[in-house]
Amino acid sequence: MLEFKEITLSDKEWIQPLLDMSAFGSEEYSFSFCYLWRKVFGYRAARMGDYFLLKSVRPGRPPSYLYPPGSGDIAPVLEALKQDAAAEEAPLMFHTILTEQKILLETMYPGEFEFMELEDYYDYVYEAESLINLAGKKLHSKRNHINRFMADYPDWQYENINAENLPEVVEMSREWLHLHEESDSTSLMQEARSVSAAIHDFFDLGLDGGLIRVNGRVVAFSMGDRLNHNTYLVHIEKAYADIQGSYAMINKQFAKNHCANYQYINREDASGQPGLAKAKRSYRPVFLVEKYAAKWVK
Repeated sequence: MLEFKEITLSDKEWIQPLLDMSAFGSEEYSFSFCYLWRKVFGYRAARMGDYFLLKSVRPGRPPSYLYPPGSGDIAPVLEALKQDAAAEEAPLMFHTILTEQKILLETMYPGEFEFMELEDYYDYVYEAESLINLAGKKLHSKRNHINRFMADYPDWQYENINAENLPEVVEMSREWLHLHEESDSTSLMQEARSVSAAIHDFFDLGLDGGLIRVNGRVVAFSMGDRLNHNTYLVHIEKAYADIQGSYAMINKQFAKNHCANYQYINREDASGQPGLAKAKRSYRPVFLVEKYAAKWVK
């Protein structure tokens, strides 16, 4: 029997090496992502050999799993997950698999899995150099936003987040949420829990962070960390929309200060929000990480 338990910070010691074995390119294969969203998605963790198993347990829903990252024969791991789901009177369901994993399952178990494309939850991936330099005609508007910001706020400053300015990030995060409370969005409230966890456990998770000041006031911040050997993962980006160019400025400055040693920057998915998807597309991703859900039907 598999023994799933709540994810704690100390679990990074054994989970991260297993994630690194696969080096999958979507946000779900980040320890920080799993930890930050653990309460929203009811994540539980287990280990089987050199595989990391992640289970989502939410009220009123059958359990679902992340396709396991790690190394070794995957067949007994899948069988163990199938039995774990059966113990809860449910079929084995994966809430996230990637294209290469879909192909593998179709090869190993032809006709036994039913797949559903999750287009609204594809990750947006960019060339790091592109977000740092914003070169070319396609990103001309982004440069204009930044030029406008610099003209309007010549005293702007960028700082890495540290113990001294973190309380100001907390204050800005609370104010930003208050300004958006009228939207009454479930996804916004869920994200707020993730952001709160990132701020609370910022140092223990080993996150990078940066902020923008205008007239001494924090008006934007971003946080992220390494996803794999060539990809950096941006978890959070917040700015005040009424300060024109603040989003473009924190995007560029954070990439410049923390992502220059990576080939790619993954800016996560758009959570099914059309406006957010449009904003992410405007930065011209080099590719999207395709995702699927899968259900064992035989």
